[in-house]
Amino acid sequence: MTKRTNKHYPVEFKQEAVALVIEQDYSIVQAAASLGITDKLLYNWVAKHKQQAQGDTLTGDERAELIQLRKDNKRLQMEREILKKASAFFAKEMK
Repeated sequence: MTKRTNKHYPVEFKQEAVALVIEQDYSIVQAAASLGITDKLLYNWVAKHKQQAQGDTLTGDERAELIQLRKDNKRLQMEREILKKASAFFAKEMK
């Protein structure tokens, strides 16, 4: 039994394949057959393209920014907790 490896396609290839379906009115089956890919793969690319066009999914830059913002938020929350504990400690010391 051989291990199946996933083939990675360039972004330009995916965009052109989706354009065949959306702009040139090819059926997904026809476009997939002419490009030598499976129709399921092309269905996924078209669905992803439609979601991005509607704004339902994040772009790569948005996803990276979201990850960075979550890290910053977590760090700031930890700093706030430390400052709360420090201020409570020094308030007791002042009494």
